[in-house]
Amino acid sequence: MSCAATVVLPLVVVPAQGAASELSAGVSFGWIQAGTAQRLAVGPHAGISWHIERDLLFKVHDLCSVVPPIQAGGAGVYNHTSVALGYAWKNVDLSAGPSAAIYLMPACGNTLCGRIAGMAVGGHAQINAYVAGPLGVSVTANADWIGGSSRVLPGQASVTVVAGPVLRWSAK
Repeated sequence: MSCAATVVLPLVVVPAQGAASELSAGVSFGWIQAGTAQRLAVGPHAGISWHIERDLLFKVHDLCSVVPPIQAGGAGVYNHTSVALGYAWKNVDLSAGPSAAIYLMPACGNTLCGRIAGMAVGGHAQINAYVAGPLGVSVTANADWIGGSSRVLPGQASVTVVAGPVLRWSAK
């Protein structure tokens, strides 16, 4: 999924959904650790969730992390899409589940630095706390297994942790 899909897909899906759905979107700031170097990560995120039972959620979430070109190695993109189950209270929701990522970014391994590209699978966890009506704070963590046959990162973990404001819309 591309960064543009992060914003467009939820807007297309929302009108078709029935009762008890919720859309959230925001911007996050944090870091990506792939190999030995941490990189600044900024970008949009969006999700849609449905209440399965009273407080249980099913959620689809997309996080598009952009590595700005202000760092050594240049710009990059790391896009996560996840499906998750969660629990919701009045002003907080917590979810976790599997994720898939597509990436093209600079990275450094133990001996080499270079650009890496590919797909990865992993896990996703997110907490949204709404502090002023529909406005809140979102914290997202993803851990993925990347690299495969890459000479830069031959089979290593990647961790993304970002936080930022989130806004939600509900349909009941």
